[in-house]
Amino acid sequence: MAQLKHRVPVRLRQNWRLVALCAAFLAVCWGVFGSGTIRPYVTSARAAEAGTVTTNLTGSKDLFDASVPHDVRLTFTDEAYEDMLTEYFKDGEKKYVEADLVIDGTRIPSVGVRLKGNSTLQGLTWKGQSKRRVMPGGGPPDGFQPPEGFQPPEGFQPPEGFQPGNGQPPPGNGRPPGGGGMMRASLKAEEPESLPWLISFDEFVEGRRYQGHSQLAVRPSLSGSTAMLNEALGIAVVGAAGEPTQRSTYGSFTVNGRASTPRLLVEYLDEGYAEGLGDGVLYKSLASSSFTYKGEDQTAYGTDFKQVDKVGGKDLQPVIDFVKWVNESSAEEFAAGLAERLDVESFARYVALQNLMVNFDDMAGPGRNYYLWYDLAAGKFTVVTWDLNLAFNGDATSGVHDTISMGRMGGHPLKKKFLADAGFKKLYEEQYRALYAKLLAGDAATGLLDKLVAAYNLNDGADAAKVGEEAATLRTFLETRKKTLGADQAITGA
Repeated sequence: MAQLKHRVPVRLRQNWRLVALCAAFLAVCWGVFGSGTIRPYVTSARAAEAGTVTTNLTGSKDLFDASVPHDVRLTFTDEAYEDMLTEYFKDGEKKYVEADLVIDGTRIPSVGVRLKGNSTLQGLTWKGQSKRRVMPGGGPPDGFQPPEGFQPPEGFQPPEGFQPGNGQPPPGNGRPPGGGGMMRASLKAEEPESLPWLISFDEFVEGRRYQGHSQLAVRPSLSGSTAMLNEALGIAVVGAAGEPTQRSTYGSFTVNGRASTPRLLVEYLDEGYAEGLGDGVLYKSLASSSFTYKGEDQTAYGTDFKQVDKVGGKDLQPVIDFVKWVNESSAEEFAAGLAERLDVESFARYVALQNLMVNFDDMAGPGRNYYLWYDLAAGKFTVVTWDLNLAFNGDATSGVHDTISMGRMGGHPLKKKFLADAGFKKLYEEQYRALYAKLLAGDAATGLLDKLVAAYNLNDGADAAKVGEEAATLRTFLETRKKTLGADQAITGA
């Protein structure tokens, strides 16, 4: 017994009474509750949500004022950066590191910065290492398996640096260069000024925001697109349509003294964004989301949705109820009950916009890119557009009822059932006609593009010639969309 005694850790021997008490408590719990699962659901409202903001820095100018130049400067230690890269190349962990930030002359110490993106970072290299993934069984890199029989269009000449199987959809008529996202970007860790970043104002200083924002995204600088004009235009078009969108602008960008061409700065859908939408809860769809009902255990949806705000005050139950109903309702029940659960006119515009912008990576795309906003008073959801770095890509001659997708990849139960219903299909066409008249017929989208180019050129380091080329290609794309859709029977009413 003496020998066995010394095999027990010293702290355990010293605290045996506490251990015994805990064991007795667990035994009682087992006797009372049995082997059933205990599910912690939070239903009470948390009143102090706004009170968590302790500092809101005003800055010297509105961050998203596109009529003025902007300047963003990041500084962090080489050791912190190397540690961050080591973690990322080891297991894909996107670790925050502490940095000093200056925005338009306002110094903000101890912000958190980390790499942002998934497929965009698959082409990242560092010290001879590459983050490209190869699928099990020797499939193509970046996790993309081309559909059976996939062939590029006749006469297609791949852009410089393009490699088969990299997840980049075949360019169509008027397809703009670059765009990032599913394409394998050429990014080097030795050039941090060109990488995609997420800046967190409250990662190391709790309760701090900048002009109401807790986070800010800095889009990458790619060889095919220095300005990410297609994404900026997509954001502007969604806003012009009257749908919830992000704000964006351009600003000169420097990391540890290394400057790049102006970068696209994008509003992140954080707690501050959710507060601007009203009294509700914002949920982010994750890339691994399946939108399938998995039972009432909320922990089962950890790979499907992430709750953005009111964490601890509200939970995932509204989403679970909605997912279950969409998947299990009959066609008749879906047609009769959807308007009670979803803003159907907004959703019709959402679906129409994705087609108009030829965005294959929307809620039905491989990235499952969308948010769900749940209005607590109305008890309804609104689908919010997210991640438009692949907008205005692909075939510009696609029609109103053509499926915009990457081969056979993608699909979404809500979108599929919505378009399969005759009544909702009619609503979709009505909203599409209104969007066409507002955005394309009168060249409003082209006007938005011109403003974006002007905003880019305001900043130090602007490459006017390069952005001019990108803008010209996008204008061709828009003109092709205008001509194609203008002849579509769903638009003409013929």
